[in-house]
Amino acid sequence: MVERVAVIGAGSWGTAMATLVGATHPSSLWARAPGLAASMRETRQNATYLPGVELPEGLAVTSSLEEALEGARIVFMAVPSHGFREVLTGVQPLADGIEAVVSLAKGIEIGTNLRMSQVVAEVLPGVAAGVLTGPNLAREVAEGHPAACVVALPDEDLARRVQALVHTGTFRAYTGTDVVGCEIAGATKNVMAIAAGIGDGLGLGDNTRAVLITRGLAELGRLGVALGGKVLTFGGLAGVGDLVATCASPKSRNRMVGFALGEGRSLDDIVSGMHMVAEGVKSAGPLVGLAQAHGLEMPIAEQVQAIVEGRCSPADALMNLMRRPSRPEWDEALLRGLPA
Repeated sequence: MVERVAVIGAGSWGTAMATLVGATHPSSLWARAPGLAASMRETRQNATYLPGVELPEGLAVTSSLEEALEGARIVFMAVPSHGFREVLTGVQPLADGIEAVVSLAKGIEIGTNLRMSQVVAEVLPGVAAGVLTGPNLAREVAEGHPAACVVALPDEDLARRVQALVHTGTFRAYTGTDVVGCEIAGATKNVMAIAAGIGDGLGLGDNTRAVLITRGLAELGRLGVALGGKVLTFGGLAGVGDLVATCASPKSRNRMVGFALGEGRSLDDIVSGMHMVAEGVKSAGPLVGLAQAHGLEMPIAEQVQAIVEGRCSPADALMNLMRRPSRPEWDEALLRGLPA
């Protein structure tokens, strides 16, 4: 069966995904701005978010949700977490025939502290909700650099169908069913990347970055397991893989924000100069709120929240982390989650 696919959201990652699936399957890409959609149809590239990458001839680009969703069984939602519900609400009256919504967003909804699959369940009850995640810097994927991802859906057969859509000679797709763990990993690593970028911006060394990544992984696993995620997820592509790429790469938007904060720039100045979204800025508060609701400490995330809310300087935040009381390295709750 030939799957018809819709990608909703024409930022850098949405465009990269549409380029990937549009090369082999009938696909459409929805752009919110009519001007951007028209430009992409004319030039066959997204000059705003992914310049220089050619769009497949078979990929239709539109600013009409109705046109984008016509005949689509699988929908990839490449909309940032803070706008996810609004756009998905526009999809709702057009959702007949949609079998699965796969989130490409890596954030937590402001105000509700919900994961994106939970938002899908509220807006489109009865439609399967999953996530595609991993160390996936958009330009590298679009240019065919070897990369990999995890497609997580509750139904294994449906996960394999989505896997078949995105698996190529340069992009390996693995399947899983741990939607919760994959989503928590994706949201948390963006906040940790801000912390890692701050350390680099302050001129600190490789040891500092390694500590922030490693202890960030501990926070990620602590929250993920508490919410029902699987420990092994956090040691794979969705966890440590994505965390390392986002914390270390100069192409990472969240690391870039952190680096600029570490250099002393204000958040307003940084964000105003970006036309792409750094999810960690908006997800830090909801992520900490989610952890606190479950009685968990996430000290790195808490300090990032304090920085982006203007309550603490980057240098003071790092010192706050270093002054924390000594403790064992591993949480017993995490260790109990490991297979025997």
